[in-house]
Amino acid sequence: MKGLLYSLDHAVINFTKPNVFLLPFVLSILLIIISVVDIYLQEIILKNTIFQPPISANVNEYPLLKNKAAPEISAKAAIIMDKDSQVVLYAKNPNLRFSPASTTKIMTALTALEHFNLTDILTVKSTGTEGSVIGLSEGERMTFGDLLYAMLLPSANDAAFVIAQNYPGGVEKFVNKMNENTRRFSLYNMHFGDPAGLLDHEDYTTPIDLARLASISMDNKVLSQIVSSKRKIISDVDSRNTYEIFNLNKLLGFYGVNGIKTGFTDEAGGVLVTSKVENGHTLIIVVLRSEDRFLDTQRLINFVSGNINYLSIRP
Repeated sequence: MKGLLYSLDHAVINFTKPNVFLLPFVLSILLIIISVVDIYLQEIILKNTIFQPPISANVNEYPLLKNKAAPEISAKAAIIMDKDSQVVLYAKNPNLRFSPASTTKIMTALTALEHFNLTDILTVKSTGTEGSVIGLSEGERMTFGDLLYAMLLPSANDAAFVIAQNYPGGVEKFVNKMNENTRRFSLYNMHFGDPAGLLDHEDYTTPIDLARLASISMDNKVLSQIVSSKRKIISDVDSRNTYEIFNLNKLLGFYGVNGIKTGFTDEAGGVLVTSKVENGHTLIIVVLRSEDRFLDTQRLINFVSGNINYLSIRP
């Protein structure tokens, strides 16, 4: 019995001695825990940060529909928003997430315009982009302004990637900046995985967030001027290649339509973001996963034309 007590006492004494081999492992675990908690707290702070509203709310008229009997459309989601007041006049699944396809390029353009000047010369660093392209060659040099036209009119994916490639840090840093802008613009149901809108599994938005992004974009004079253009001839800075490009938006110039962007992938279906001016007011119309994006949008345009009363707001 005495020997047993001695053995137990000896075991306790040995167990309580510091283990120099265990200490680095414990410290590593603590550092990992601290890092995870720090990242979590930063996310909480970011989500609760109050950003300056990107859209002015200084309006003196409130829009109301006279007739609310909306037409049948094939789109799985759609929205009509008054740009100035941000009032939603019509909505179909406004808060469900869908792939934006090439309407991603609206954010690509806004993000790039924060960094590049229109006269900046950008170099094609790699090619092989799938989908809609104008056929840029590796080493070819073009102005940022011409690349914007190529990206926004015929929806050239190669132009979108060239812009991102020339951003400091390349495509990855550019896409990070795009997602940073979604938070800055308070578009919390919007995310991008690439600058062209090809990654349906990573690119997503809701109709209401896409409409808000469109509202912001039309306040940019350069972007709004480009998306209202039907045709443009661009060339590289060495005058070796010339491209005649056309806007894919079939409604542009009709019914007061002055923009903005088309989109399509097999998974996303037909996507169209439209800006329409009527009686001095701008309406934003979005259709997502549509079987006929132009017909659906035309039906929504007919629905709102002459169908809105603007009530005076008095302080």
